[in-house]
Amino acid sequence: MQIRELKIPDSYEITPKQFGDDRGVFLEWYRFDRLAEATGRSIDLKQANTSVSKRGTVRGIHFADIPPSQAKYVTATHGAVLDFVIDIRVGSPTYGEWDSVLLDDQDRRAIFLSEGLGHCFVALTEGATVSYLVTDVYQPTREHGISPVDPAIGLAFPEEAGELLLSPKDTEAPTLAEAEAQGLLPQWADARSFYDSLKGA
Repeated sequence: MQIRELKIPDSYEITPKQFGDDRGVFLEWYRFDRLAEATGRSIDLKQANTSVSKRGTVRGIHFADIPPSQAKYVTATHGAVLDFVIDIRVGSPTYGEWDSVLLDDQDRRAIFLSEGLGHCFVALTEGATVSYLVTDVYQPTREHGISPVDPAIGLAFPEEAGELLLSPKDTEAPTLAEAEAQGLLPQWADARSFYDSLKGA
């Protein structure tokens, strides 16, 4: 398993080692000890989610109030998605920037996003199946969204996604600037303090 930090601090790409033979493939797609070693913090998983999406479906940009927010460990078990991590932490040196990882059933990569980061993906195939491990249960009153088509963020959706399909909730979500003006976004200092509290926990 190889783990590398993305250009957005506190987000990581995980590439598993696959063992194949005439029966199929085996891999470890999550290892708490390897992830903790790479991130320098504890990971306490509390909920698992799965979504199945039509080609072109966009889910996000989603985030939750910090603390506790939700850290996410995400992989695609069928098909392919382009997964985005967006830095929405006000005061961060990479505020407003994003990075992406292709998650598919070939390389079987995963992405880990720390609490307070924005998350979004677009399905590149029909029936793209994504599984998420998260560090807190869903709390609707603490969940928020930002428009995934906000031109100020400028997420680059591949042509292979085709026509984009958004939920009414994501279509109506505020832009990054509007969310900041409304006081919805996490603060860089608060995020750093929370991450520090998880070290050695």
